[in-house]
Amino acid sequence: MTRSGDIFETHYGEYMNSLAVLDLERIAPILGLESHAEEYTLSLFDHRYTISHQGIWDEHRQPPSYTTFVIMAKYLARCPAREHQDPQWAAFKDFKRESHFTNVNYFASDTEQKIAQAFSGNLQALSRAARRLGGVCGDSTLSYDLVMQFQALPRIALLLLFNDGDDDFPPYSTVLFWRQAEYYLDPESLAMTSALLAKQLTTQLETGVV
Repeated sequence: MTRSGDIFETHYGEYMNSLAVLDLERIAPILGLESHAEEYTLSLFDHRYTISHQGIWDEHRQPPSYTTFVIMAKYLARCPAREHQDPQWAAFKDFKRESHFTNVNYFASDTEQKIAQAFSGNLQALSRAARRLGGVCGDSTLSYDLVMQFQALPRIALLLLFNDGDDDFPPYSTVLFWRQAEYYLDPESLAMTSALLAKQLTTQLETGVV
């Protein structure tokens, strides 16, 4: 039987091989990378990472988590031939440009339900946690208790919509994406990106930071 650790190690090696042959100089302006000699920097949810043909490191020169690594590696590898600009908001279910399987249940459980359950009755904590991740107030005309926009990656923004529960309705949360996001990440990786946002928000609550 193949262990999950073996699978992760195999995929990690494949991503590293892909990174080693990327033309970073060509893709940098398309993806919004910042150049620093032979290395580049890429921001993910207000955290900066160093990119080179040898790997990806955080600000302490340590490798990022596997999920973070995969999201950034996919972002780099899937660089389109040109920059796409369509900052209209789209729901996760609307990404149908590619025909392969999209795990909508994963998005619902690890993004929508995770945030709604964790911050039910604690709107102020959610607001503080969002701002600590670089979130800014979104469209105030939207009828939600909280609307926060995040710059996940240079070409991918997320919009968090949250309504707290009351006697008549349960708490509700969802995340929208810039429509152009589907040119930079596949649907599975987009779901991983919103799930990473949910994890970083709820971890702050669980550890008493907010």
